[in-house]
Amino acid sequence: MPSDKTILRALAGETLPTPPIWMMRQAGRYLPEYRETRAKAGDFLSLCYNPELAAEVTLQPIRRYGFDAAILFADILLLPQALGADLWFVTGEGPRLSTIKSADELSALKPISDIHDTLGPVYETVKILSEELPQETTLIGFAGAPWTVATYMIAGRGTPDQAPAHALKEENQAVFEGLLKVITEGTIAYLSRQIDAGAEVVKIFDSWAGSLSGADFVNYAVKPTAEIVKALKKRYPDVPVIAFPRGAGESYAGMHAATGADCIAVDDGVDAAWVAKYVQKDGCVQGNLASSHMVTGGRGLIDETQRICDALSGGPHIFNLGHGITPDADPKNVALMIETVRNS
Repeated sequence: MPSDKTILRALAGETLPTPPIWMMRQAGRYLPEYRETRAKAGDFLSLCYNPELAAEVTLQPIRRYGFDAAILFADILLLPQALGADLWFVTGEGPRLSTIKSADELSALKPISDIHDTLGPVYETVKILSEELPQETTLIGFAGAPWTVATYMIAGRGTPDQAPAHALKEENQAVFEGLLKVITEGTIAYLSRQIDAGAEVVKIFDSWAGSLSGADFVNYAVKPTAEIVKALKKRYPDVPVIAFPRGAGESYAGMHAATGADCIAVDDGVDAAWVAKYVQKDGCVQGNLASSHMVTGGRGLIDETQRICDALSGGPHIFNLGHGITPDADPKNVALMIETVRNS
């Protein structure tokens, strides 16, 4: 169906005079209203699983800035928890999980059909948002890509080089690939329920795709994402999918065809002019201002925002950061970025 929502128009391949804009992690610690709501929730996971409060923090940046899209407030590690992994967060250090490194640990995971018992509150959040968001605002659901989720499930935490996952891949390929298969199937089920609840677009975050290379990049970043996209397109042919293989470098070229995604989100490690020439020719692109500009602001933010808009003005483009906004960002710089984009 034709839509007057600018995000959906860009995802359908339309080149717009002003690119629609949203921001990864736009509901987050840089906003005082988020910090206040999180304190009310008690801890991060309690916030994720409280539909009313999760919807509230999702709505906060929409009220403040009028972004063209809202992204569901949740976490990529809720799926591992739903599969049976223990999950907790250490203040100042991030997530911790029980690990999956053996065939016995893999087989002890819950069946895919059981994940919705845990994830029900997330779907309720989506329902609330679909009713409360402004009519012009697109609702984006999301999940982590199998490789990225697997790196956390194997290591039990975030790691700088994903070494534990690489080691398991080399030492016990059957367990490694079995885990990716479970995550892939779980992600299809999880995103399907988000769409059923009201998500209009879904995004697949492969935050650690850049640590894979050669055949491993194809087999463990591209192919699982393509499998998820294919399954979702079969069920929901009109729901667009954004893929974000962060750190893909020159492999961003051809990624539309390789994954089947409607839009490829690019990080700030690639130049926007290069993206226009080699990626945007195949469809919508999203990105790619460095998140550091949200801290430093000033003329540098204005000039780089304008440069990206100009470079990508010849095709479908959704303006975003090249990675999530950081907690030390100044909310005034976000407003300056939006003003620059909308006056570009």
